[in-house]
Amino acid sequence: MSTLDDVRDEVRDRYAALARLADGAGCCGGDSCCGSEADARFGAALYAAGERGELPDAAVLASLGCGNPTAVAELREGEVVLDLGSGGGIDVLLSARRVGPEGTVYGLDMTEEMLALARRNAAEAGATNVHFLKGHIEAIPLPAGSVDVVISNCVVNLSPDKPAVLAEAFRVLAPGGRLGVSDVVAEDRLDEAARAERGSYVGCVAGALSNGEYERLLSEAGFEDAAVTFTHEVADGVHAAIVKAAKPR
Repeated sequence: MSTLDDVRDEVRDRYAALARLADGAGCCGGDSCCGSEADARFGAALYAAGERGELPDAAVLASLGCGNPTAVAELREGEVVLDLGSGGGIDVLLSARRVGPEGTVYGLDMTEEMLALARRNAAEAGATNVHFLKGHIEAIPLPAGSVDVVISNCVVNLSPDKPAVLAEAFRVLAPGGRLGVSDVVAEDRLDEAARAERGSYVGCVAGALSNGEYERLLSEAGFEDAAVTFTHEVADGVHAAIVKAAKPR
C-alpha cells in the first residue's frame, strides 16, 4: 500500500464486506478488527450485555472496535458528539442514549454499505437525534467548533494520515471540548517494521501509532492533557488503549 488512496480502498473493501455480512452471517474472518462474542479483544464482547441487548442485532454484529468509547468519553446529556468511522452505528446509538433528546450525535464514515446499515439500525432503534455523514476522517465535513466530544473506536490507526485526523478533530471541537477514543497502540519499543510483523494494516496493527507518537501528535495538534492508557494486549507489544485529550478553553 503505497498511497493514501490504496490504504483507503483496502479499508473500504474490508468494511463494506463486513456490512454485507452483518445480516447474521457472522464476521468477516481473518485477523483483528473483526471481533465476535468469542474474541474478547475486539468487537461486541467489549460492551456490557445490557448495552448490546438494547441495540439492533445488525449494529452489534458489525461492531469491530477495541473498546467502548461511549464510556471512555463520559458523555453527558445535551452534548454534541462526533463518532469518527462510525461503521454500523453501535457507538452512535449508545451515545444518542447518553446525550438524550437534547443532544446530537454525528456518525462519519466513508463506506456506503456501512452508512446504509447504520441508517437502518438507527431507524430500527428509533433514534431521532443522530445523523450519518459520508466523508473521510482526515477532512471532517462539519464546521469548526461545532462538537463537544469526538469519539472513535479502533479507527484512527487505520488512517494513513493520522496528523490530519487529529488536527481535524481539534478543529471541530469547541473550546473545552474533549477527545475520548479507543484505539490500537504499540509499545514505544516497536518500530514500524515490528508492528507490520504482528498484523496487517486493515487488521488494526501495522498502522498503529506507538504510545509516544500518539501523545506527541496530540500535542502538535493543539490538545492538552493527552493520555494513552493500555487496556488489553491484542498482539505482542500491541495493545487496545484509551486515548484522552482536551482542547484548551
